[in-house]
Amino acid sequence: MKPISDLRSGAWLVVGLLWFVACLNYLDRIMITTMRSSLIEDIPMTDAQFGMLTAVFLWVYGLLSPIAGFLADRFSRSRIIILSLIAWSGITWLTGQARTFEQLLFARALMGVSEACYIPAALALIADYHRGETRSLATGIHITGVTIGSGLGGVAGWIAEKQGWTYAFGLFGVVGIAYGFLLLVLLRDVPSTSSTQRSSETKPHVKFSEAIISLLSSGSFLLMIAFWALTAAASWGVTGWMPTYLGEQFQLGQGKAGISATVYHHTASVIGLIAGGYWADRWSRTRPRARILVPVIGLCFAVPGLLLAANSSVFVFAIVGLMIYGMSRSFTDSNMMPILCLVCDPRYRATGFGVLNMFGCIVGGTTIYLGGVLRDLHVHVRYVFCFSAVGLLVCAVLLFFVRPSPNLDSLNKETTK
Repeated sequence: MKPISDLRSGAWLVVGLLWFVACLNYLDRIMITTMRSSLIEDIPMTDAQFGMLTAVFLWVYGLLSPIAGFLADRFSRSRIIILSLIAWSGITWLTGQARTFEQLLFARALMGVSEACYIPAALALIADYHRGETRSLATGIHITGVTIGSGLGGVAGWIAEKQGWTYAFGLFGVVGIAYGFLLLVLLRDVPSTSSTQRSSETKPHVKFSEAIISLLSSGSFLLMIAFWALTAAASWGVTGWMPTYLGEQFQLGQGKAGISATVYHHTASVIGLIAGGYWADRWSRTRPRARILVPVIGLCFAVPGLLLAANSSVFVFAIVGLMIYGMSRSFTDSNMMPILCLVCDPRYRATGFGVLNMFGCIVGGTTIYLGGVLRDLHVHVRYVFCFSAVGLLVCAVLLFFVRPSPNLDSLNKETTK
């Protein structure tokens, strides 16, 4: 195992630069859900149409994720990230210029195209820079940007209430474009140290069909697909319906229920992302499967936490359960790309995460929809959480059987010289 000091130059700078991109990535996609009243006042639409604005983003984003990941494997990861940021920020600004529902829907579809390129490229770039004992922690710190960006969606809603919804889209669009041009100066791929390294990084021979065949021929990667899809189903079920559950269970107003369901959860998740990443890195010094086992352990704690939140008649206990769930469930997010590095060819890391992302988005979106169907049938939302808890337990079992591939040792050494 390489020592902590053996890092690519600027490895932590890359994490810091990408943290702000991750924050903007989720803020720009989430904020439309926080300004429903302001939006509908200017552009009348039904609840189904308003829901479609999020659904179309998720479907396009998920379906294009494998191709977006492949682009990051085939070309410069840093340039893919920068182009993605500038593109979606421009589309964010463009969204604020929409005057009809059809224009809004088209802008959201374009947002799905542009944002799909970011996460696979960013996680793969962090894995390129952080090769050993810092990989999970670096990934976890980056994902805290996603969590905080999601939480800041409420700020966009407040801006929309005070200044109008078009102002919020215009503001964050301009901020993203400006930051993108700053990254043109600061963000770089891993420096080449040899002709072999250069060939490995540019990968002119990489083909999409070969990448998919290579990934799907791995039994461990197939287990990861099932694991990630089921994890997404459980997570989206909790995210989509926890505010409704807390409001109905404890007679809370919409504002307090929303804050209770997000602030405590996100705070615990940030702690879990850092703790899970640090623990996995430290344990990996002596246990090769540590990055796999830490999320397994986390999921085993997440299940009782979720069940406590879903079945407690005492508000404080429900919040404690939700925080236990948020913290331990996030161990998975810190370690998903590091686990992928253990089981797939390093030439196809971004493509692999794109495939996982596709299944996660499609299954997650379907879960939210089915939750609504169950509510229309007067099924208590508590059962959605019970299903999620069982799903997380199955996820722990699936992940436990993932095995690092010994055939990748030479390839990993070649890409980390």
